[in-house]
Amino acid sequence: MRHLSRQVSQKAMVSRQRPATEKSPRQAKSRSGRRSLTGILSLSGSEALFLCQCLVVVAVVRLGLTLFSYNRVRAMVTRLNAHQCASMGELRLVAWGVAAAARFVPRATCLTQALSGQYMLARQGNASNIRIGVERGTGEQLKAHAWLISDNHIVLGGSVDGFAHLVDHGSR
Repeated sequence: MRHLSRQVSQKAMVSRQRPATEKSPRQAKSRSGRRSLTGILSLSGSEALFLCQCLVVVAVVRLGLTLFSYNRVRAMVTRLNAHQCASMGELRLVAWGVAAAARFVPRATCLTQALSGQYMLARQGNASNIRIGVERGTGEQLKAHAWLISDNHIVLGGSVDGFAHLVDHGSR
């Protein structure tokens, strides 16, 4: 019995110790923060300006979703007339800008990012849809997700595999 308790305490000690090469979560976070700050500082002037615009849009959309209903925020976002198809370069730029800005806005969910991306595309005159779906086979728990889609290309939100399509909300 005494031998068994010694083994348990040794296992507990081993699980508490980190290898010398492993970083603590605090160290990893500070390095990741430095990396993102270094990345921002290495952007060109136009890229930094676009990222700042995305940051403002994501923050305003997040605040709007906190204070108002989804339909009201969507009406504000889609008030711009957008009818042309975006180029792949424009889609990539909006996807990058919104995803990068969302890292700095607390609780910037997939819906926040999709609405922000839709507004950024509409400012350029490009049409897009927000697709909302629910995950299949989740049992009692409902898991919803939102995507930004333009010209049958997923701009934000990742793969639609494993989700059932509910509704599309497009530009005006």
